[in-house]
Amino acid sequence: MGKITGFMEYERKVDPYAPVEERLKNYKEFTKPLSEKAMKEQGARCMDCGIPFCHSGCPLGNLIPDFNDAVYRGKWDKAAEILHATNNFPEFTGRLCPAPCEEACVLGINEDPVSIENIEKHIAETAFAKGWVVATPPETRTGKKVAVVGSGPAGLAAAQQLNRAGHLVTVFERDEKPGGLLRYGIPDFKMEKHVIDRRLEILEEEGIEFRCGVHVGKDVAATDLQSDYDAILLCGGATVRRPLPIPGADLDGVVQAMDFLGQNNRRVDGIPFKGKELSAKGKNVIVIGGGDTGSDCIGTSFRQGAKSVSNFEILGKPPAGRPEDQPWPFWPMRLRTSSSHKEGAERYFSISTKEFKGDGDGKLTGLVTVEVEWEKVPGQRPKLVELKGTEKEWPCDLALLALGFTGSEMSIADQLGLELDPRTNIKASVSDYQTNVPGVFAAGDQRRGQSLIVWAISEGRQAAHHVDSYLMGSSELPLKGEGDLPRI
Repeated sequence: MGKITGFMEYERKVDPYAPVEERLKNYKEFTKPLSEKAMKEQGARCMDCGIPFCHSGCPLGNLIPDFNDAVYRGKWDKAAEILHATNNFPEFTGRLCPAPCEEACVLGINEDPVSIENIEKHIAETAFAKGWVVATPPETRTGKKVAVVGSGPAGLAAAQQLNRAGHLVTVFERDEKPGGLLRYGIPDFKMEKHVIDRRLEILEEEGIEFRCGVHVGKDVAATDLQSDYDAILLCGGATVRRPLPIPGADLDGVVQAMDFLGQNNRRVDGIPFKGKELSAKGKNVIVIGGGDTGSDCIGTSFRQGAKSVSNFEILGKPPAGRPEDQPWPFWPMRLRTSSSHKEGAERYFSISTKEFKGDGDGKLTGLVTVEVEWEKVPGQRPKLVELKGTEKEWPCDLALLALGFTGSEMSIADQLGLELDPRTNIKASVSDYQTNVPGVFAAGDQRRGQSLIVWAISEGRQAAHHVDSYLMGSSELPLKGEGDLPRI
């Protein structure tokens, strides 16, 4: 590394946030970029550690020490080449990834890890600002046609890779615009949608066709794609929401988180939305579920003018540090406080919702909870135990269910006769991503279940290699760990 002692000289820094009272006035991103000098110092913190465990922590296998060194030396163009060699969309992951690479950073064993995610975002933004991110259409075409179903990060990554191989790629998206949950699930204060649109312009210039407003399995039969395309790659999201089957779940005011977030994103983007307007303005909001989606609901509720926001999590409060049974470099289940949590939400752990209460006219007025604990029995899954005498009723006008997803819709699988795994995901071989139907492949959430954006991009890239091999007999598209030609 260029600065051998950098990790001893510089403290970890990331882009600071705008004050809460300022950022709650709109839905724009609210981080304030560090100076170029500060970013070089952050790149200098990357150690000459011998074995960079950050590589194994990153699902994409990003060449992290290499681009950190390039940043330290001020060679931003080189850093952009290195980063794009393994990651099609670093502007997405640099904003939204929980950074498993940082948990695997060697420096993180006893100090604050290198701020890899923040460095990644700055590299990507510098590349766009300098005009280095340009369309690179393939020089020749194979004549093979591939249908990619779903335009989330898995579908977009696969489409770009397959297009680079020279195939004619059509991406089918049921919503109004491409992006999947990047557009309709992630709030604009975490990633403004022009970040997606500028990348889509590049993909279209490279020759990828997008057909939006087309719901494969409903508007178009999946079997029709088999007739029209040489291969099909299914990259839909895990969109079947997990319900909360308790009394009162059908009351007006009990809302699935993705309905709430998706509608607000459409509102911010000026896109008409169907159904009843969902708003937290002036309401006591309770978000049930302590993950990223729950956090997004919190930040959105505050921006809509909620009276109060509380967050319930059925699991116990995790420790602030790394648990003893989750040693480095594994991902630890420790307390994580998001920017939305810091905007004023009250968080409650080890709490289970038992019933929703209404006013007699079908409108939500409150809910009943009970405190719980988890009994651990060796060799068995932890058992949930309710604590007697801890029942409590809470005032609530809007309950947002952020409980995760149970799988993807079954219409395509049913029409094509695809096998499912025990978790109702589409069963596709990890060796070639192909389903039981020849020429039909699956990747991303639809194959492995609900997961991270960085995993979706990785899945799309891997699947593209195998689709290309199926069509051509072999493939020069890279697999994880092999990198790609330095192109941005």
